[in-house]
Amino acid sequence: MARLYLIRHGRPSATWGGHDDDPGLDEAGDAQARLARDWLLSRPEGHRPRLVVSSPLRRCRETAQPTAEALGVTAEIDAAVGEIPTPKALTAEQRGPWLREAFGGTWKAIQGDFDYDVWRGEIAASLVARGDTAVFSHYVAINAVVSKLLGVDEVLAFRPDHCSITVLETDGKTLTLIEKGAEAATSVL
Repeated sequence: MARLYLIRHGRPSATWGGHDDDPGLDEAGDAQARLARDWLLSRPEGHRPRLVVSSPLRRCRETAQPTAEALGVTAEIDAAVGEIPTPKALTAEQRGPWLREAFGGTWKAIQGDFDYDVWRGEIAASLVARGDTAVFSHYVAINAVVSKLLGVDEVLAFRPDHCSITVLETDGKTLTLIEKGAEAATSVL
């Protein structure tokens, strides 16, 4: 069985709803990225990631970089592990309130012009065929996978902290949740 590590990006220099729609990491986030790298490289032989995948967003790419460099690989950019798509009609100012409401609800309740069950399935499909890989992603995308694997409809199956590492296994056909990553003491908001 191959191991997959879903890593939430490090602490960004700005939060969603701010002026920068693609912030990089702040100083704490840089340190978190290095700690995640060290933890991943400390896995026993046979469970250490060999590949690195990242969301296209800067905070994930910057979190992935220390691990990719240490492994001597180039991070593959995969939009499937990117941020949750928001309804097309929302303005940038409306995105924050929509997300806050979505966080308290279920996947079925947030359906609209977008099928979030399909999105959850696309994330899982992008992971299931991978070998030993570190995947740098986002709060809601990680929840999309974990809630699917737990068979729950709540959008938030847990609250992954910055650079928390959720461990999955795959046989190339199915995904299994081994361990949820460290949870944040506070909300993502």
